[in-house]
Amino acid sequence: TEDKGGKNLHLEHLEDEIINYGVDGGRAALNFLRSLRDMMAGSSRSSVNMTVKWDGAPAIFAGIDPEDGKFFVAKKSVFNVSPKLYKTRGEIDADLSGTLNSKFKIALAEFSKLGIKGVLQGDLMFTDDVSTEKIDEVPCYTFQPNTIVYAVPVDSKLGSVIKKAKVGIVWHTTYKGGALQDMKASFGVNISGLRKTSSVWMDDATYKDASGTATFNKSETAKITAVLSQVGSTFGKVNGPQLRKFIALQESMTGGLAGASLKTYNNSKVREGQKITNPKQHAQGYVNWVQVSIQKQIDGVKSPAGKKKWENKQKEYVREVKKHINNLVQVIAFQSLLVDAKMQIVKKLNSVKGLTGTFIKTANGFKVTNPEGYVAIDRVSGGAVKLVDRMEFSFNNFTAIKAWDK
Repeated sequence: TEDKGGKNLHLEHLEDEIINYGVDGGRAALNFLRSLRDMMAGSSRSSVNMTVKWDGAPAIFAGIDPEDGKFFVAKKSVFNVSPKLYKTRGEIDADLSGTLNSKFKIALAEFSKLGIKGVLQGDLMFTDDVSTEKIDEVPCYTFQPNTIVYAVPVDSKLGSVIKKAKVGIVWHTTYKGGALQDMKASFGVNISGLRKTSSVWMDDATYKDASGTATFNKSETAKITAVLSQVGSTFGKVNGPQLRKFIALQESMTGGLAGASLKTYNNSKVREGQKITNPKQHAQGYVNWVQVSIQKQIDGVKSPAGKKKWENKQKEYVREVKKHINNLVQVIAFQSLLVDAKMQIVKKLNSVKGLTGTFIKTANGFKVTNPEGYVAIDRVSGGAVKLVDRMEFSFNNFTAIKAWDK
């Protein structure tokens, strides 16, 4: 999502665009997959750039403060009216503790060598927390910034680069403009313009198709085309004005009602590892979800007046959601078919080996996983959405042993 000023703070899943922006969002998502299909069918003068979504953490901004021309690193609050920029070790000490403190100090020292103009945003992959472990008998450098463990064979070319590096970063967004608050985001970073230093391993997030294998053959193209035409005909059955009302209803679910939203409901299915196969059942289940979700608020209040307030809300929201069931069945069917088409693309992209092996650390060893997904950037609009096998990645995100749970 870009906020009003074009800042890239959070990427949405492609299939959620219809719940975010109604019919326009749905149409954009469908056109978007069509253009990816065209690109991968090898028939395109491509208007779409693919980037790999690395699963790094924390997010970090680095660049020059236009106010005083000084280099800074920062967390997400860089575009606030009074931004927190770290220009000295002292400022980092005053604000951060623990591993964040040491990571930001390394970032400040190292990224200042790169000659960054403007401001870049990236995900930190490692600092001094790289370890060496054997995976399938191969010694590898491993690092786990977030959910996924990345493994690079020690005696590979990338391995020798990582050995020398004090910090690893994947840059994905460039910001340009006058004052920080007015800067505009554009997805992608041209790292060839940055100074090289052996103490920084960096990558841009561009999808590297080294072998030309990420193209569909005739039968694969036919298969995805068939799904996309189903997506199109389902989309035709969605009632736009009614969807707008449903979105307004969703947007009113704030505070204690946030848990009743459709996105929260969908995420709960992802957590359980359930794929949506029956749109009608899923839509009916949402009515029950709203009922139960608001019941938690009723049970959590002591006073009779408070209980009454939430009971009235419960009745009102259940009644309102029920009005949307038939249309919601079409929206959910659209989302579900869109995911099928998306997955054909993601699986194809995953069949091309990325830069590193990616593994999830589970209680009993390593399990091979795919990268966090792909971000596809429309060159024409500069917008971006993510294509992720949500069942696999989000499920991992909810269940993996994260680095800090070791």
